[in-house]
Amino acid sequence: MTANLQCTSQPPAPPNFNIANVLTVIRLILVPVFIWLMLLPGVKAQVWAFAVFAVASATDKLDGTLARRLNLVTDFGKLADPIADKALVLSAFILLSLHWPVFWAVTVPVLVRELGITLMRLVLARRGRVMPASRGGKLKTVTQIALILLLLIPWEALVPAAWSVVRIVAIVLSVLVVAITVFTGVDYVRQAMHPAAQR
Repeated sequence: MTANLQCTSQPPAPPNFNIANVLTVIRLILVPVFIWLMLLPGVKAQVWAFAVFAVASATDKLDGTLARRLNLVTDFGKLADPIADKALVLSAFILLSLHWPVFWAVTVPVLVRELGITLMRLVLARRGRVMPASRGGKLKTVTQIALILLLLIPWEALVPAAWSVVRIVAIVLSVLVVAITVFTGVDYVRQAMHPAAQR
């Protein structure tokens, strides 16, 4: 009987204080640091803002990988990780738009999509439904971060000759980001309305 109890018992839940959650908290802490640096004048502040965003983005990939491989998935991590991700990315889009007003054409669709899908996921979660991240959603994140990193570099001050090429690349990448953002947003809404269509 004891053996049966041992076989059917659940493994202990991982503690909230683990390396994956520590990385998530570090990312959350880096968000206000990034915002502060972005609001400072000067090339040096821009370079530091780029570095902070790059480090914070790297922790996004690392904490999820560690949580899955080391069985460190916790309720805290499930809640804090997406909050940290969206706080970092959305703050970057807004701050870039304040620097280049034309960039609001990219930021507004991203804001609507991210906030709308987050609200929809919360509603579905209360009904007992979970919407996992899709491949399209992961591609969206990669392209968004790539665009942000590209625009955070002070090209005009550091490499003026490259700015004309970088600007073209940024325009193409911006169009791609908006397209993927809208497409994945529509796809999530479709999944929410037609649960049977989910794979």
